[in-house]
Amino acid sequence: MTNRPATIPFLPIRRVAGLFAGLALGLAVLAGCSSQGASTDCGLDACTVTFERGVDASATILGVEAKLVGAEGDQVTVEVAGEQLTLTTGQQATEAGGFAVTLDSVTDQQVKIRVSRNPGS
Repeated sequence: MTNRPATIPFLPIRRVAGLFAGLALGLAVLAGCSSQGASTDCGLDACTVTFERGVDASATILGVEAKLVGAEGDQVTVEVAGEQLTLTTGQQATEAGGFAVTLDSVTDQQVKIRVSRNPGS
């Protein structure tokens, strides 16, 4: 029988450094989100923004500002990255400043859009 010394499992230093770098990047992205009259749910490459209707609603996400300009029926006008877009529920994504923007839902109280980075930009 061979006696081997007990070993303590450890992560290689590179892996630990990568983990911390990833966490720092994630926190930086999330810390970069702010809003007024809106709530955000962000990941690394996309955010869902829920605007409250009837107020001056805007959010800063992924380094750009998104604003609710107006809504009527199932059609919504938003401004993303300085470009004004008119969106309809179910419509394919519309390009604005290197981002793809879609309208998820419209109710009497809220408008929900999804803003994601365009992979080709």
